[in-house]
Amino acid sequence: MICLGIEGTAEKTGIGIVTSEGEILATCGDQLYPEVGGIHPREAANFHAEHLVPLIKDALNQSNLTFNDIDLISFSKGPGLGPGLRTVATAARSLSQNINVPLIGVNHCIGHIEIGKLTTGAKDPLTLYASGGNTQIISYESSRYRIIGETLDIAVGNCLDQFSRDIGLGHPGGPIIEQQAQNTDEVIELPYIVKGMDLSFSGILTSAINKYKQGTPLDVICNSFQETCFAMLCEVTERALSYTGKEEVLLCGGVAANKKLREMLKIMCDEHYVDFYMPPMKYCGDNGSMIAWLGLLSYKEGKTGIKNSYINPKYRTNQVEVTWIKNKYKHNIQLPNNIINKGAEADIKETKWNQNNAIKKYRIKKNYRENKLDEKLRLQRTKEEAKLIHDAKKYNVKTPYIYSVDLKEKTIIMEKIDAPELHEIIENTNNINELQPLLTNLGQTISRMHEGNIIHGDLTTGNILIKDNNPILIDFGLGKYSNLIEDYGTDILVFKKSLTTIIPQETEKLFNWFIKGYNIKSPVIKKIDEIEQRGRYL
Repeated sequence: MICLGIEGTAEKTGIGIVTSEGEILATCGDQLYPEVGGIHPREAANFHAEHLVPLIKDALNQSNLTFNDIDLISFSKGPGLGPGLRTVATAARSLSQNINVPLIGVNHCIGHIEIGKLTTGAKDPLTLYASGGNTQIISYESSRYRIIGETLDIAVGNCLDQFSRDIGLGHPGGPIIEQQAQNTDEVIELPYIVKGMDLSFSGILTSAINKYKQGTPLDVICNSFQETCFAMLCEVTERALSYTGKEEVLLCGGVAANKKLREMLKIMCDEHYVDFYMPPMKYCGDNGSMIAWLGLLSYKEGKTGIKNSYINPKYRTNQVEVTWIKNKYKHNIQLPNNIINKGAEADIKETKWNQNNAIKKYRIKKNYRENKLDEKLRLQRTKEEAKLIHDAKKYNVKTPYIYSVDLKEKTIIMEKIDAPELHEIIENTNNINELQPLLTNLGQTISRMHEGNIIHGDLTTGNILIKDNNPILIDFGLGKYSNLIEDYGTDILVFKKSLTTIIPQETEKLFNWFIKGYNIKSPVIKKIDEIEQRGRYL
């Protein structure tokens, strides 16, 4: 079977032709470069309209095919700019009817993942999708691609582009900033905003523009901008990697063109003993081949035809039922003998303290981060974690006992607690209703912790141990003190997202039990919904 795919979610018009065996026969495309400002939706739509027919002809010539050889037409139905999506959908409908072949609309974001897997050989990767319109950390779990981390405001590509435009460097900004950054090693401090597994780029954008206007040299600003934004991306990917236990990381999207980002992610993956993949550059950005390949994957059980060819500018990655993945991969990363666990923040080793079994948590240097930023974060988080673990006990929250803290070495020696993690309890429970008392108890525990103005910062099911049916909280490495409802809500949202990677079909039930214990009437509950709605296309 041969599919012709049409892409046009933003400023790039793409046509691809792919076989059901995964052979890419043609990839043709063109891109709108606005003279001033960013991408105007109507101008992008007009650009698609002008270039679709010539590009289709180019793709057929490149593949040595005619319309008689095409068996399926696939198009990107979203997410993206409405006018462009409508133009592409109209062209796809007309073409499918004209040559009398089936028509299928697909999700643009998943197209990036699947073409990445096809061209690299990755089997079950954790995906960092970084582009002008999207920044998502995606993991396949239980028949869907789950978004376990994302930007809560603008995408990283948009952040780079807007910075470049606002200071007069032009569009697109990524390549210009990358070139300027290569002229210096100097780095200044910019806002570093990671919220659980989510990120925010609007603050760093404003700060970088202001510092440039105040006289900071352009190359220093650009280098600092890249170092900070990309360190944030690496950190949330690292955290998701540690939590999901995946053995592969896939980078896709237009920002993958940045050499610095690729280098930083490769270093992070090497330090976690996992494989790093990135598609060839022509398949990283928006392209028609990814749409054609996804069309073939989803055709057998997808919704085809004109009646299903509506567009969806807010088409979320996790809205798609993934029917083409049949294998469930088991992951088993082999760690060095002296490391019992490798978290996102630190290596965990067994040790002894006054004849007691203990663990040593060592915040190793992150070689993907700039030295000053890395030193600051490691020192700050080591100090804060030790204090938070101690102070949480004042609010009847069970945590390990701290035996020793070494700020120079960035290590904490603490009590070793032999108890299963919450996700193990959930996975091994035959009757989900048996978990209600435990989840309600956990909600009460977190409520008490928040009453003490303590934010855990990484409240995943892997950081909650269960002993005698009581929760014990560990790993406060991203924690802080705060009395803001926003921070309470973010804390709980991390927990909710972690549930979706274990048992998505029962997440709402489990989370509602948790909320009942926390206090369903609390204003924090409303804030959780508000924060959640900041995700892309919500």
